[in-house]
Amino acid sequence: MATTAPWSIEKPTAVLVLADGTVVEGRGLGATGSAVAEVCFNTALTGYEEILTDPSYSGQIVTFTFPHIGNIGANDEDIEDLHPAARAGAVGAIFKADVTDPSSYRASEHLDHWLKSRGIVALCGIDTRALTALIREKGLANAVIAHAPDGRFDIADLKRQAAEWPGLVDLDLAKDVTSGQSSVWKEKPWVWNEGYREQDEPTMHVVAVDYGVKRNILRLLAGLGAKVTVVPAKTSAEDILAMKPNGVFLSNGPGDPAATGEYAVPVIRDLLKTELPIFGICLGHQMLALAVGGKTMKMHQGHHGANHPVKDHTTGKVEIVSMNHGFAVDAKSLPQGIEETHVSLFDGSNCGIAITGKPVFSVQHHPEASPGPQDSHYLFRRFVNLIRERKGEPALAERA
Repeated sequence: MATTAPWSIEKPTAVLVLADGTVVEGRGLGATGSAVAEVCFNTALTGYEEILTDPSYSGQIVTFTFPHIGNIGANDEDIEDLHPAARAGAVGAIFKADVTDPSSYRASEHLDHWLKSRGIVALCGIDTRALTALIREKGLANAVIAHAPDGRFDIADLKRQAAEWPGLVDLDLAKDVTSGQSSVWKEKPWVWNEGYREQDEPTMHVVAVDYGVKRNILRLLAGLGAKVTVVPAKTSAEDILAMKPNGVFLSNGPGDPAATGEYAVPVIRDLLKTELPIFGICLGHQMLALAVGGKTMKMHQGHHGANHPVKDHTTGKVEIVSMNHGFAVDAKSLPQGIEETHVSLFDGSNCGIAITGKPVFSVQHHPEASPGPQDSHYLFRRFVNLIRERKGEPALAERA
């Protein structure tokens, strides 16, 4: 039987309607209208703008467990999607406290205005702890988030939409967020009070296959000396190799890896026949696992936050990382010759693989995380060193 959540308010201008009939009422902000998606929660304390513009969150509504979101406003420097006009990233956002006026010298606009411009439907004024507990208990939920300033909602229709939405399983979202054509990325990492610098003296060429790539990934590659050519998700191995790269990067992205893998996995398998260094992150990691014969699976609640402990078996060290994924590689499905390099210390799930005898590896987490943590930045140097080794050049120190 449908229920009204106990943390509802008197005069809602926004609602979240879960597939089980639960109705959560709050105050609306951001874009008006509605969006159907999967609800997850993110435990990060900072970086809400980067989170909401991460293409990996496409098809999702993000519940922020940190209560105060928006008090530093928004700007044009902290977005992560490569093509802002396409509005890749989260379709909805949920906050506990009302959004305050910005108090950062870097802010260029109020978060509410920014949400409107991005088409993100949002609500605040609810007990996000209770909603998070509900997701932890029952798993990632399909839902509709709706914002109407007059407070008029067709709850019955919203319940129907939430119940009928098929969810992310078997859904290829990379095709919706990938680049439309190839391009060269030159921007290097941000420097305090200087902004972004430009790569003008590349020492290697990396082709990045864009399944929903984040800007900071490209910046870190450029910052280590790479000319980065970004190519669409369906680019063939033949076209990639024709660009004569020194290495190939497989990006993060949204949706079910098995669905995107229908066209991506054959390309990756062809690339594996070469001796090129290959590095994958998130969706790229999952599809690399599929390409070598492994399997992926949907997770109960997924991993979304910036405080996840992961152990690197290659060094024996534990690092705190950023994560954003609702699918995972089934470690038991990995064939002989595939080494599990990283593992989550929260639940033991797979967080990294490497192919024995090949300069190929990938990780589930986000080592490029902006604004942080930066414990895993060394993985970019590890990839670059595989390229430098193949070129006969001395290795960089793995940790700067």
